[in-house]
Amino acid sequence: MVDFACLQVGDTLPPLVMPPISRHALALYCGASGDHNPIHVDLDFARAAGMPDVFAHGMLSMAYIARMLTHWTAQENLRSLGVRFVAITQVGESITCTGKVVDSVQQDGETRLRVVVTAINQNGETRLTGEAVVATPH
Repeated sequence: MVDFACLQVGDTLPPLVMPPISRHALALYCGASGDHNPIHVDLDFARAAGMPDVFAHGMLSMAYIARMLTHWTAQENLRSLGVRFVAITQVGESITCTGKVVDSVQQDGETRLRVVVTAINQNGETRLTGEAVVATPH
């Protein structure tokens, strides 16, 4: 966990680097999330839809972002998380999640940090961008 007393706007979060996304991981995520859309696990279905292969759920990358945040601070400090899905994450891509503190404000009696978050693949291509708001513990 971070020492919030020393934290400043401009500081970066420790990145979260995930292993390459496997078909097995996609199948497990289908079960965990309840999202059983065959585009994520059925190669024939994906090809019939014009895709070269199955691809990861956008929410899987968002879950990686949430994991990065909760490795940095306790879950109860997270006030909001919003993302924009920029591009499809393919099977075999390794996703790295990053965050940067861009603002600090007082709201509802607490100090809240605005953190810009990003998920990129191993080629540096953006897959997801977003923003989180985190309350600093007292």
